[in-house]
Amino acid sequence: MAVQLQALEAALQSQAVRADGARLAALLADEFVEFGSSGHVWTRAATLSDLPAQPFCARSISDFQVRQLAADAAFVTYRSLRHASGALPASASLRSSLWKWRDGRWQLVFHQGTPIPG
Repeated sequence: MAVQLQALEAALQSQAVRADGARLAALLADEFVEFGSSGHVWTRAATLSDLPAQPFCARSISDFQVRQLAADAAFVTYRSLRHASGALPASASLRSSLWKWRDGRWQLVFHQGTPIPG
């Protein structure tokens, strides 16, 4: 389960998935909400509308941990590094996600990013 969830988190940070509305929609639960590291609150609809159009910045994951909350629920935490890109400087954040197992696949229900002061 940990390997699969880490791969899904990495996929959500990849250019291929972020630009593909269908792949993104398959990963986000209908009730998905994100508290972004910017302080912005994202719904599923807003994420599906806005994320594919955002400029891509490469990211990497470290310190990945999974806590199984129930047979069909897992809480994930990790550190994310957004690499510098153009005018955007590198930045680091702590990340947490709540995943639910539904219809034979994992779906992201909640995600939060907390900036790490540089």
